[in-house]
Amino acid sequence: MAKDDKLRAVLVGCGGISGAWLKSAKEMDGLEIAGLVDLREEAARGRAEEFGLKEAVVGADLKAVLKKTRPEIVFNCTVPEAHKEVTLAAFRSGCHVLSEKPLADTLQNARQMVAAAQKAGRLFAVTQNYRYNPPIRRLKGLLDSGALGQLTTINCDFYIGAHFGGFRDRMEHVLLLDMAIHTFDAARFLSGADPVSVFCREWNPAGSWYDHDASAVAVFEMTSGLVFNYRGSWCAEGLNTPWSSEWRVVGRNGSARWDGGENVAAQVVAKTGAFFSEMSDLAVAPLEMAENETGHAGLIREFVRCVRAGAVPSTIGADNIKSLAMVFAAIQSAGRGKTIPVKC
Repeated sequence: MAKDDKLRAVLVGCGGISGAWLKSAKEMDGLEIAGLVDLREEAARGRAEEFGLKEAVVGADLKAVLKKTRPEIVFNCTVPEAHKEVTLAAFRSGCHVLSEKPLADTLQNARQMVAAAQKAGRLFAVTQNYRYNPPIRRLKGLLDSGALGQLTTINCDFYIGAHFGGFRDRMEHVLLLDMAIHTFDAARFLSGADPVSVFCREWNPAGSWYDHDASAVAVFEMTSGLVFNYRGSWCAEGLNTPWSSEWRVVGRNGSARWDGGENVAAQVVAKTGAFFSEMSDLAVAPLEMAENETGHAGLIREFVRCVRAGAVPSTIGADNIKSLAMVFAAIQSAGRGKTIPVKC
């Protein structure tokens, strides 16, 4: 393929989240939305009209649309239960796949999808779009610099009173399955550590509007002896945290705090010997990122670059399955009431 040729993509699943994908992908140089697929064909036609995709092939039959459009990429925006079927169909058609999170609805299905990608020689990545926001990149830059020394502890709080209505109110493990994947993945991204074991407790507080457990605490042992502590709730009214959560990272030489928004602060030890060590404020360098390099836009852009260059995106499925394994291990731990290993 010549560098000036456009990569053709088919987006599957034209529900609410597809709007964020199409808004970013439609304006991306070197990328053409060649087709839209949804079980409800009218939903696909609606998206085509909304985003002015007059030349896109629209249909309810994925196989037929793939055959007609011959794309290089499939964007999988279906519900998690459909991720495996759509992804494997894309690989059979020779396509690379970028999928909505989570990677799959079960760890077994995720393993099969990762193996299929490797067998097909195609990229398979997932939209952990929180990795592509400037504040988390600022914090990661600080941690990667080694200024705090060896990391020992990461604490994270997520408290949002979310009145979704609809299926989430009826969903089992709603916090862990539907949201904690972002936070667990962020902990891996920031620390560079992988999960070893977890103890978790889920519960549904009095007054909750959810049918099942909407609050959880989890303690993960990570590689290098790091401990990651998660506290979260989707039915905590008042003093909401940002969607990115609130973070404290402790190292042997100091600590960093991120409020989940624009504020990142850090202190390192300047002098020891007294009851309290003398601390020095550490400037955290600002980070400017173009809008099209952040969030969904940044993630999709990186994926397209990797397809062209034969490179590997940071959210490749073979690595992201470790974040998914944290979710399912936490659920299993809560059900068994004991610490269990995290197995990918």
